Amino acid sequence: MLDRLAADHFTPLLHQTLRLGLPDGSALATRVDSVQACPQARMPHAPADRRMPFTVTLTALEPTGFAGGPCTMELPECGLVQGIWVERLAAMGRDHGGAYFQVVFN
Repeated sequence: MLDRLAADHFTPLLHQTLRLGLPDGSALATRVDSVQACPQARMPHAPADRRMPFTVTLTALEPTGFAGGPCTMELPECGLVQGIWVERLAAMGRDHGGAYFQVVFN
């Protein structure tokens, strides 16, 4: 399933709440901040039908100690998707009390 996800699955969720199912069984409410295609990450001789690599950035809507790992996400067109690796990002100029995440799809 993960290999069939594309940026188009996340674009309708921009600026909306997306709940992550965390590895410990809890849930974390996040906001989808951006969905960006990464054409420079595409292999030079990749078949034309292979998805374009993309990233999704998220901001936690509540305090969390979650640092990253495999999560589940409920996506409108796909249902519950498991095994999505979510990685915490450094605040880098943002509120240091917040929690920011990135999902990379190659």
